Amino acid sequence: MKTCLLFLIFVASFFTSVYADSIVRDFDYDASRPETMGFELLPAVETVTVFQPDSTGCRYNNGLVLYPFKGKLFAQWQSSDWDEDASDTRVLYSVSSDGLTWSEPMPLPLPPIEGIWTNGGWWADASQLIAFVNAWSIPTGVGKKGTTCFLCSEDGIHWTEPLPVCDVDGRPVPGVMEQDLRRMPNGELLTTFHVQPGLIAVPHFTSDSTGKSGWIRSQMASIPMVTQQMSRGIEPSWFVRSDGSLVMVFRDQRGSHRLLYSISSDSARHWTTPVESDFLDSRAKQSAGNLPNGITFLVHNPSGSKTRFPLSITWSRDGIRFDRMMNLRIGGADLPDRRFEGRYKSIGYHYPKSVIWNDYLYVGYATNKEMIQCTRIPLAFFD
Repeated sequence: MKTCLLFLIFVASFFTSVYADSIVRDFDYDASRPETMGFELLPAVETVTVFQPDSTGCRYNNGLVLYPFKGKLFAQWQSSDWDEDASDTRVLYSVSSDGLTWSEPMPLPLPPIEGIWTNGGWWADASQLIAFVNAWSIPTGVGKKGTTCFLCSEDGIHWTEPLPVCDVDGRPVPGVMEQDLRRMPNGELLTTFHVQPGLIAVPHFTSDSTGKSGWIRSQMASIPMVTQQMSRGIEPSWFVRSDGSLVMVFRDQRGSHRLLYSISSDSARHWTTPVESDFLDSRAKQSAGNLPNGITFLVHNPSGSKTRFPLSITWSRDGIRFDRMMNLRIGGADLPDRRFEGRYKSIGYHYPKSVIWNDYLYVGYATNKEMIQCTRIPLAFFD
């Protein structure tokens, strides 16, 4: 018995050392079944529609981000009448007391600018809800330029004027915030800004518990750019491994249709060169994180093409070896028809982001870039 136990410990130690700088997929895809990629639907999930447009406006919707505050769940997204990143783009939000029934959307009170506002996510402490918004000075094209601002509310109804998010020297951060601000194990906050010129994804961290200021640019080993104004890896999410290291996963703009990933072993000060994983992807945003029991999860579209279905979740005990994947939404009869035309409005489940609230993992996304929906999974499923 003792010999067997020592052997198992040796195998575990060997596996951890060999894959210390990797994330490993320990399951197979079935590309002959594109609606599901060969995976079953996860049981006991509930899907709720937060907002569904009618024929009068707000027909384009995307970028849903969920966050709890004072016993309620808040949903934030960007919306326009027809097209993605159109001049009439606004940031909407809705509120729920149970995660199932949602209020009519309300606009965040943002002043007119020469460009557009898009949503950058939420943060909160005990007294204030903080909405991050991105001000784009050039609304379309690779040469985008933008900065991040924040608004605060004590009740989710009345908001302060937007102010710039600043770096450690008190200057506005020269970039737009990704919708994935979270706390690291050391208590600091971590997110990514897409900095100038264009869209160059760079992790940033701060000791400011509100996320309003103090941002410091991480050091990330170089990776070949797609263009001079766009990094190959953009729109990342991140999780914590059982060894305490951080893993950031990126959309690959070079078109490999695989997730890129980078690892930090010093609380986001330095990151390894992003490399291709063997996880298929649709070249879109994804959502990663940790459950209260330490399990690491990743939600994305593992299509291996530009198709944004199915919407799937894979999880891991240690953040290294991912050995299970199941679907939250699939193609076929589960995917409703797109009702309205518009620029960049492809079918599928777009840009998932997730949050844990009241014993559920909530995954929010846009269906066909029209309907704002969320699917919730009981945390007990992962016990």
